[in-house]
Amino acid sequence: MEFLQFLSWACIVFTVGMFSTGLTDLKKMRASKSADNVQFLPFLTTCLNNLGWLYYGILKTDGTLVLVNTIGACLQSLYILSYCHYTNDKMEIVRTGSVERLSFSLTVATFLTSTSWTLYGLQLQDYYIMVPNTPGIVTSLIRFFLFWRFAYVNQGVPSYKLIEI
Repeated sequence: MEFLQFLSWACIVFTVGMFSTGLTDLKKMRASKSADNVQFLPFLTTCLNNLGWLYYGILKTDGTLVLVNTIGACLQSLYILSYCHYTNDKMEIVRTGSVERLSFSLTVATFLTSTSWTLYGLQLQDYYIMVPNTPGIVTSLIRFFLFWRFAYVNQGVPSYKLIEI
């Protein structure tokens, strides 16, 4: 298997994995019949991002881009519809400022996905793929720092599991 094909599969696996992290929020909303403590903005921005990348993938005739962004747009639309269905008080939820509101699994998935897409774009020498994914790497590193720094500020135990070395 050539390196580009390997990167293509890595992008597909990591990206679909990242899009699937919303299933946890969907399960929480279904169980509690409420959208409390679930952030809406990531669903909306990811859906819009998927639609933009889907359009670019169609123009470029890149099957990898088309496949993952079709799956992503469908999943994000499902999350948005579920959020709207389960939102009791259709107002924005007040941010707590705690890392409890950040998703550790989404941070890991975003880091792996953004890194794989950046490498894929680098391999194709396509700056339109590389450049937009670089902020995902940077913001993931910032969130990793926040998890490391503020994990125990608001509670005695973190709300996520870290791999201990």
